[in-house]
Amino acid sequence: MNVEMIGANAGKIWNALQNGALSSKALKKATKLKEAEQNLALGWLAREGKLTFTELEDETIIALA
Repeated sequence: MNVEMIGANAGKIWNALQNGALSSKALKKATKLKEAEQNLALGWLAREGKLTFTELEDETIIALA
């Protein structure tokens, strides 16, 4: 995986979260990314301060900051 692909996957996540927060499982389903691809892209967006993470019971809810 290269930086361009991680950036493209970050864009998929950004677009999926435009309509509201999603659980990590729902985000994976919406973007059709593999877990490793999703995690790399989430890290990219988190590092830029573009996401918020909330723990709700046993799930992580992800939203745009």
